[in-house]
Amino acid sequence: MCRNIHTLHNFEPAATDDEVHAAALQFVRKISGSTKPSHANAEAFTRAVEEIAHISRHLLEDLVSAAPRKNREVESEKAKARSAKRFAAA
Repeated sequence: MCRNIHTLHNFEPAATDDEVHAAALQFVRKISGSTKPSHANAEAFTRAVEEIAHISRHLLEDLVSAAPRKNREVESEKAKARSAKRFAAA
């Protein structure tokens, strides 16, 4: 599950609310051990996702870096190349 959580800091353009929410959702899924909570736990699950997304957004806004911002498209292509190399048929 956590393989889907990607670095969101220091990118141009900045991380979207959807990306932050997706990372928070993956985190809560991993912590809870459930991809879909029961009805009894749905409210707590949803609240946790919202709170973690909110806190994550504040963290991303407050972090500073001396490194140049990364380009999302370039980083995506690098990741695809690594994946192709890793999973290439032998």
